[in-house]
Amino acid sequence: MATVLVPLAQGCEELEAVTVIDLLRRAQITVVTAGLDDQPVRGSRGVRLIPDTTLKTALEQDYDMIVLPGGMPGADHLERDPRLRAALKAAAARGKFIAAICAAPKVLASAGLLADRRATAYPGVLDNLNVPGLTRTGEAVTGDGAIITSRGPGTAMDFALTLIEKLAGRARRDEVERALAR
Repeated sequence: MATVLVPLAQGCEELEAVTVIDLLRRAQITVVTAGLDDQPVRGSRGVRLIPDTTLKTALEQDYDMIVLPGGMPGADHLERDPRLRAALKAAAARGKFIAAICAAPKVLASAGLLADRRATAYPGVLDNLNVPGLTRTGEAVTGDGAIITSRGPGTAMDFALTLIEKLAGRARRDEVERALAR
């Protein structure tokens, strides 16, 4: 069974975090949510989220995928965390999936993971970053090898379904999508 780490930072976008967590779990994928510290996480809209564990503890194991919810200032907090930056680089070096939505693709850019790649993000987030060879697609969801990015809260469901397909196959994605009665 695939395992996914979802780091949760203060000020994350709740819709993105919860949609990803919920849909991946519906697909029977093991999801570990991890706070940057041991406190409850207050999202950008004031929703209180209780992570499963801390990032320090979560990073004691390996994952098939790391997914970064966006939102501000959540993405800024993720970007400034050296433990997360190291984990992202290590996962990329091992060919693991890395995904980010909304403002969180800037975390991938800052870690050097978007050079010579195609990516999308919330409008304007990637515009002023000097990333060599980055093609900004503007698509709802963009996959480039093991890097998957998405535009924002309105694309969270398509993003989560794409992640399911990458980890568990098209049939599982279709099964989860049918159950949602879209």
